Amino acid sequence: MFTLEDIESKKYISLETYRENNQPVKTPVWFVVKDNLVYVVTRYRTGKVKRLQKNLQVKIALCTMKGKVIGEWASGTAKILTDEQTKEAVKWRDKKYGFMAKIARLVSKNKGEFFAFSIKLD
Repeated sequence: MFTLEDIESKKYISLETYRENNQPVKTPVWFVVKDNLVYVVTRYRTGKVKRLQKNLQVKIALCTMKGKVIGEWASGTAKILTDEQTKEAVKWRDKKYGFMAKIARLVSKNKGEFFAFSIKLD
């Protein structure tokens, strides 16, 4: 099992969320570690948001930009953040990913407002 200190300087994690029929869906995402939690920022109109709204159980593992898992899986529970908390998470994400975060912000604009969640590992 990895620790949050092991992964916080890395760039990508694979986020496993679950469809209504419990089929897992893996998505590579950017993340920030803060206060013993993993924070992920995305946009409201994405599949992972729809899945999280129905099931907060997740798994994460280190991965490459293309989603190839390169580490162990850890289970956790997601918590959807308030608008205020989301603004903070966006700031943390932007600080970690810099210029690439600005590009991502522009490219993903058509997917709706920012949506963020934290993950507490089991």
